[in-house]
Amino acid sequence: MIPAALPSPSVGVIELGPLTIHAYALCILAGIFVAIWMGDRRLQDRGGEPGVVLDIAMWAVPFGIIGGRLYHVITTPQPYFGDEGSPIDALKIWNGGLGIWGAVALGALGAWIGCRKEGVRFLTFADAVVPGILVAQAIGRWGNWFNNEIYGPRTDLPWGLEIHRWDSGAGRAAVDAAGDPIVLGTFHPTFLYESLFLLALAVLILALDRRIRFVPGQVMALYIAGYPVGRLFIEMIRTDAANTIFGLRVNIWTSIIVFALGVVFYITFGRRTGESAEANISPSENSTLTR
Repeated sequence: MIPAALPSPSVGVIELGPLTIHAYALCILAGIFVAIWMGDRRLQDRGGEPGVVLDIAMWAVPFGIIGGRLYHVITTPQPYFGDEGSPIDALKIWNGGLGIWGAVALGALGAWIGCRKEGVRFLTFADAVVPGILVAQAIGRWGNWFNNEIYGPRTDLPWGLEIHRWDSGAGRAAVDAAGDPIVLGTFHPTFLYESLFLLALAVLILALDRRIRFVPGQVMALYIAGYPVGRLFIEMIRTDAANTIFGLRVNIWTSIIVFALGVVFYITFGRRTGESAEANISPSENSTLTR
């Protein structure tokens, strides 16, 4: 029997005595673990040493989390610096709010630093970890499911998502006088749409990487150009509050800009016809790592 709607959790935390574990954070951590594992295997295939991706991740992950939070706070400042906002809430990342654009940008900077320290060519590293990053994003999106956030307009489709009125401070659904979770309605599960798109893009890039001799940087460019394509359409159906520029959500404009950058990077790297997809891991005088 087809369910009337997909369920959402009424509790997004696990209480272990004085310790509160947020499911959103667990999803992020699970994604990071998978990205490191996949990236390490792919970098070894390119001549890298086992474990080097973890060493570089020690730089990339903190930078990425800070960048993701900064992007969210800058583009959505009202909950933190508005009339009824609380600046201290900007530090509570377990309540949700990590902008992928900032996470990737600052995470790439951290990865570049890590690559310099480990003697690994940045573009080769980036090409290796891209599929894992996509899978990590797909897993991380399930944190939005646990937080009952990031959904689209109302729908009566079988895969519509039941959403509760959420108490972000408590990490659980608000309840009525009888103690039952309050249901707001059934909505399009945009978090699920994005998660499925990310997995499909990861599979596509893996398949292309097996069949095409990309030069260093082109796989990364496929990610940079490919992800905004799906995100653009998802942003168009999201109904959560967002700041706009000329009537369009900020993330729509960001998607367009990032897509254009990805295309430019792909073409630019492709002109380096003298380089092979199996380029040496170690940076040389002419390495793109130092350019």
